[in-house]
Amino acid sequence: MVNPAIGDEAPGFELPWTGEGSFGLSEWRGSWVILAFYPGDFTSVCTKQFCNYRDGREQIDELDAEVVGISPQDLESHDRFIAEHGLTVPLAADVDKSVASQYGVLGPGGFVRRAIFIVDPDGRIRFRKMALVGLGYEDVADLGEALAEARASAPV
Repeated sequence: MVNPAIGDEAPGFELPWTGEGSFGLSEWRGSWVILAFYPGDFTSVCTKQFCNYRDGREQIDELDAEVVGISPQDLESHDRFIAEHGLTVPLAADVDKSVASQYGVLGPGGFVRRAIFIVDPDGRIRFRKMALVGLGYEDVADLGEALAEARASAPV
């Protein structure tokens, strides 16, 4: 398991997602990316988290960053989760948990911890926050504050 730190190059990956084609981190070079790892579709806290992102869609659009959720469920589960709750953030399927492992967010027993990583346009991690207990989440305002912090720490 890897545990990338702030300033490290973000581990590259490509995953199937609910957007067009697949989500490859390298394809987003030149843009800010917020990776929102979460334990699972349809769980109470994850549902609250992604409904918060849905309800705060205007604020998310103003962030000028791609926000993507990553969890170990497959695309069929993600599609149902999106349809049932009218979600607006695309979700990527890390079924084998390889990306979660690369980012050091696997907990005991292979449980995916809730975590936020912000990757700058050069592909470097500029913010990371991992929950030891997944009872809370980073809401839209938290994402905005984290992105502002990340942008301030990035070299010009």
